Order: sequence, then structure tokens, then C-alpha cells
Amino acid sequence: MDKNLKLKTAEIEKISHLEYFNIAISVDCVIFCYQDKKLQVLLIKSDLEEFSGLYSLLGDLVRPDEDLDSAPYRVLKQRTGMDDLYLEQVRTFGSIDRHVSGRVITTAYYSLIDIKHQKLSVDQNELHWHPVKEIKKLAFDHKIILDSCLQRLREQVMEFPVAFNLLPEKFSLRELQELYESILGINLDRRNFRKKIALKGWLEDLEEMENEVPHRPGKLYSLKQAYRKKKVSKKQKPVLENIFSK
Repeated sequence: MDKNLKLKTAEIEKISHLEYFNIAISVDCVIFCYQDKKLQVLLIKSDLEEFSGLYSLLGDLVRPDEDLDSAPYRVLKQRTGMDDLYLEQVRTFGSIDRHVSGRVITTAYYSLIDIKHQKLSVDQNELHWHPVKEIKKLAFDHKIILDSCLQRLREQVMEFPVAFNLLPEKFSLRELQELYESILGINLDRRNFRKKIALKGWLEDLEEMENEVPHRPGKLYSLKQAYRKKKVSKKQKPVLENIFSK
């Protein structure tokens, strides 16, 4: 160690940089579901007067005694009653004026859920599902955050079998294509889509047919066991396998 180096205590460092240690950290959760043939996101009515009438993502400040990756699970448990979701960290947003109360840096997480298997406690600030394509404005910079998470999802769906988290265990190719179209925001050619999906080797033919549908019944499929996301703890990150490397 350099004998001429003058060391300082952590307390002196804090006192000399008070403005730096007074920046708040928050988390925002982008929770997607697929319902009524639409990609939807969970929003809550903002409780700030400055954003009266606007919806926002589910989020909160990170507590002084709380790990960053623990905060979004707390937010979801408190606001929705859901505590068994996997949240993927997307990116951090730190514009100087993004929060009306002061300097707040937020980290965004997103998750995909099968709406039929989630019990959502809707009892706070008009907590509702909203079609993504109909959302024009949100409180804070939450529209930018939503768009960023949607872009991440769009980048992943053709490379990894993540979209299947939005579907029930059994589904038809028609339902799968409608899901992809809702995520990508475009119409897909039926023949080309089915060819691409077949080449990936994700699907298992259940040798069953749809029942009670208003159209010609189609075959039912499920995601192969090898590609199903294993349960992970809040401190673990699942390994996404790149199927194109096979």
C-alpha cells in the first residue's frame, strides 16, 4: 500500500457527498398476460395529484433495509397477492426529472403469466388489465418503461420459448399464432409461421383435438418438458437455453 495515500472514513465520504447519498431507488413491474386475444399489462391508478386520472405500472421505492431484487416481489405481493412469479430484470431508467418528488432511479422488471392460473387481488386504486396497444399515456416515464419491456419480449419470443408462459398447458397452433401476432403487433402468414415453429422443435403433439370451438377443431399441443421453465427462487435466475445452438 502506498504510505502517502491518505485514507478517509465512510462517514467523511458520506458527509462530503450528501447530495449523492440522497438519491432514491425504486422498482417498476411490467406484468403481461394474454386475454381476449390481446396482450395486456397490469396497471394501477396513480395516487399522486400530479398524475390525477393516469395509470401507472406497479412499483415502489426500495426500502433502506431491502435488496433490489427483493423489492419487486414485495410490491406484487402487497398490491396483487401474487408471489409465485418470476421477474426478469430488463434495464434501469435514470432521467433527472423522471419523478416529480425528486431524483429517483428505477429498475424495471417484467413477467409473463397465464391469467387463468393466477388469483389477482383487485382491491386497490382501480387495479386492472389493459390492452397494451391501447395505452397512449402513463404516469411518470412508465410508457417508456412499458415500451422497453415490450421490445425485450419481442426480441425473445422467436429465439426462446418464453411466450408459452402466457398460454394454458394445452393449445392449438391457431391460438399460438394469435398470441405471437398480439405480441409482435403484426399479422403472420399461417404457413410460414407453422413452418418456423415446427423447425424449432418446441412442441409436443398431444394427439388430441379442440372441443366446443366455433371453427374447425385443430390439434392440441403443449410445450415439450425440456423447455418448460423450472421453478426458481427469487435469488436465482433461470438459464435461457438458446435453441438455435443445437
